[in-house]
Amino acid sequence: MAEPTLLILASLAEGEKHGYAMMEDIREAVGVRLGPGTLYGAITRLEQRGWIRAMETEDRRRPYRLTAEGRRALQSQLAGLEKVLKAGMRRPRTS
Repeated sequence: MAEPTLLILASLAEGEKHGYAMMEDIREAVGVRLGPGTLYGAITRLEQRGWIRAMETEDRRRPYRLTAEGRRALQSQLAGLEKVLKAGMRRPRTS
């Protein structure tokens, strides 16, 4: 899973957000600045996979939410990253 995809799923795990709110949340949480092209390209791919869904709104800002399938994909990725982190922490450090 590409980094922007993981960051977007993690942001939406907290609740519905529109694109700009996701960009700000990701920037504040992990210090990564996603540009609009990167963000909306990833959003399109996530919608196509069925991992997120756009919500109906009268506002010009369209909020997105995580689907059950998207939540499972996020949990799977986080579990994989946790394994990598644990393995890396067990390795001896060399100077």
